[in-house]
Amino acid sequence: MVLGAFVDLGVSTHWLVEKIRGLSLGDVEIVAQDVKKSGIGAKRIIVLEKEASPARNYRDIVNILENGSLCDKVKNVAVDVFSRIADAEARIHRCEKDDVHFHEVGAVDSIVDIVGAALCLDYFNIESVSSSPLPLGSGFVDCAHGKLPVPAPATLEIVKGLPVYGGTSDGELVTPTGAGIIASLSQGFGPIPDMEIERVGYGSGSRERRDGPNLLRVFVGKKIGQTTELGNDDVYMVETNIDDMNPEILGYLMEKLFQDGALDVCFAPVMMKKNRPGTKVEVLCPPEKQADITKCLFTETSTIGVRYHLVHRHTLKRSMLAVATCFGEIQVKCTTDPDGRKRYAPEYEACKKIALENNVPLKIVYDAVANTVHDGFSHGKTDRCDKLDS
Repeated sequence: MVLGAFVDLGVSTHWLVEKIRGLSLGDVEIVAQDVKKSGIGAKRIIVLEKEASPARNYRDIVNILENGSLCDKVKNVAVDVFSRIADAEARIHRCEKDDVHFHEVGAVDSIVDIVGAALCLDYFNIESVSSSPLPLGSGFVDCAHGKLPVPAPATLEIVKGLPVYGGTSDGELVTPTGAGIIASLSQGFGPIPDMEIERVGYGSGSRERRDGPNLLRVFVGKKIGQTTELGNDDVYMVETNIDDMNPEILGYLMEKLFQDGALDVCFAPVMMKKNRPGTKVEVLCPPEKQADITKCLFTETSTIGVRYHLVHRHTLKRSMLAVATCFGEIQVKCTTDPDGRKRYAPEYEACKKIALENNVPLKIVYDAVANTVHDGFSHGKTDRCDKLDS
């Protein structure tokens, strides 16, 4: 369905076949059928091969990709998708990753689906991908291992940490291949981002659904409403309120949360029921770390409930620089404002370490960095520092 949507957007099947023939998969053809679902025109992709596919494990797939003629960008995307699927299968079957035996995913049509998706991204020069939360469906599905519950175990492993919902549909709505593609490609999940839509494509599935068209819709366009100097992603805000815990534990909690992948941690005083003073804990984290952060809050605090929601954020571009001061090199964070101006801020831990080692006040180290940045950067240099009186 992903490949069908891209073909509907304008990617040539002949171009795809020529690119995929560089993988030595044999005589492969890609047929794009025009179909309609609930009156909506779409493309359904059928992959044809003259000879049956041999059994393949994860290492076989990687060798095919590494020895093929794909460009590095396409190759890296395809390997990442297969790696995610192999990680999931290895956890389920309790085996080594390289020994994971692909059944459906190792077949030529699945290889074409995954490599084709990577090729299409490169074809349109797509810089970022966003997705809606994934509908998982319900019921059972027949596969090489027999009848399995929906979502299939591999699908469930792959989408850990991603926003999903069950829905009312009976049947499999997200396969392991589809989950691997979306989990690998998408940088955010949620509403449609601010964009100027240029193309819309529809990829069709083979089944007929009673609750709606069995289609995948892909938009391609340009970002709007922000400058190129702003980063753009989706993260989770995980929150809880605590009023019955020793406050000495909060410092330890913050360290644990950062170790578990938090991007930011904030404690705020609040008044809770029965006028009890409490602490509101707010944790910002990537979608894939939401489960770990939730577990940490339940394990390390007295809370009995945690709430979370997806938030969209813009961030300034940033980089780390090493500036030479009279105390030695110190790490400085450089951020770029939307108008292109630079801001510099010393890294606290680096300054703290130098202050302790030299037995000087922390503010003296900060002043040394500020003087260096003001003097050195204003003259295009980073290696100047006036001597400080000791």
